[in-house]
Amino acid sequence: MPETIPETVAGADQRKTHHRVVALAYDQLCTFEFGIAVEVFALPRPEFDFPWYDFAIAAIETPIRAVGGFTLTADGGMDLLESADTIVIPGWRGDVSPLPAGLVDALRAAHRRGVRILSICSGAFVLAKAGLIHDKRATTHWRHAETLKGLCPSVTLVDDVLYVQEGNIVTSAGGSAGIDACLHLVRADHGAKIANQVARRLVMPPHRDGGQAQYVEAPVTLRPGRSIGLVLEWCRARLEQPLPVAAMAREAAMSERTFLRRFHDATGMTPLKWLRRERIHRAMALLEDSDLAIADIAEQCGFRSIETFRLAFRDVAGTSPGAYRKRFGADAAD
Repeated sequence: MPETIPETVAGADQRKTHHRVVALAYDQLCTFEFGIAVEVFALPRPEFDFPWYDFAIAAIETPIRAVGGFTLTADGGMDLLESADTIVIPGWRGDVSPLPAGLVDALRAAHRRGVRILSICSGAFVLAKAGLIHDKRATTHWRHAETLKGLCPSVTLVDDVLYVQEGNIVTSAGGSAGIDACLHLVRADHGAKIANQVARRLVMPPHRDGGQAQYVEAPVTLRPGRSIGLVLEWCRARLEQPLPVAAMAREAAMSERTFLRRFHDATGMTPLKWLRRERIHRAMALLEDSDLAIADIAEQCGFRSIETFRLAFRDVAGTSPGAYRKRFGADAAD
């Protein structure tokens, strides 16, 4: 996923207290998007020795007839939003469908309190109608991009990513990108190691390469038999080494110009931006699992300068390496 904003680890430590996630439910509920939130935040996690999320379903209207022909019983009404730490808005039922009475006020009040709000796919329509993404960056499914822009002309639409976070507003692209966005929140709350474990249980990578640009052209197999995926794995095995674009292009057996174009088609970003992200993700794991000095971690992750490492880490993780280790490292308080 192209980096769009820093991934923040700010906020209360959810290892110590239950973090309440409230998912909105409504008539004509988008079942898949709703199910993503349930899978990530509501599924019991006996493999963890700390409290997982406290999940609740808030009905913003009744009855709740979900796509697929079944009805849903909620835990309560919109009053549940008052106790939420994170609110999830599944894909909305259409751009012309008005919001139920009181929802706009409830979402705006939650936003003012600093509650984190995630929209999945066309759930961004709700944020637009509530005025919460005016003059902000956001994304949605590529099919809804122009509609979202029409609902909120001041939004800066980022159309080649899987998710975008700006402040306490997170928007994701089409349905399955909601999984990536939810894992991003788990990573922000519990660290990369825990997010990786959740991803493995979902049988998906913790960080998917690419964005919505991939719908235009499927990842291309390079000549002779070298795919972008193989080149990425080759780089991941050598993150401590200098990896200039020329070397990556040689590994792909193609010209630099062609390699750059096809790399972007497959990942949605430049090789250098992708490398920086991968190196920081490795640094996160080392900060969590090792007692190596930060300077040594920087070197093992391919940074020749500790200052450059700190700047890159803050840009990707939203905090300093030292603060990240203090919160998520092996010696962090339970």
